[in-house]
Amino acid sequence: MKKRITLTFSRKSVQMPVTYRLAKDFNVAANIIRAQVAPNQAGKLVVELSGDIDQLDAAIEWMRDQHINVSFANREIVIDEKICVDCGLCTGVCPSEALTLDPESFRLAFNRSRCIVCEQCIPVCPVVAISTNF
Repeated sequence: MKKRITLTFSRKSVQMPVTYRLAKDFNVAANIIRAQVAPNQAGKLVVELSGDIDQLDAAIEWMRDQHINVSFANREIVIDEKICVDCGLCTGVCPSEALTLDPESFRLAFNRSRCIVCEQCIPVCPVVAISTNF
């Protein structure tokens, strides 16, 4: 099973080797999607956890016990096709290639299943056609 979560670390917990402990203690793989973490500062980490459902639940409970705020990431990228001008700027920053230009029609194509919601496409859109839902 997979779960996408956002971890918010306090200054105190940011030094903890969380991904190592998830793998070693709970047999849970953590795919880091986005990280904003610096030593001795608060930080955020968006990860996709993979593993047995019981192990995932135990790992999430352990993180909460370590004073790490865990929230489930249910956001998705939304593209307003009425506003989009198919310029392709977003395709250049999309690390998962969820955003591509169709080679025949030169229209923007969005493969939602490939999207990791890293949000790198949002600030590059010149017409503000890309956003997230909440």
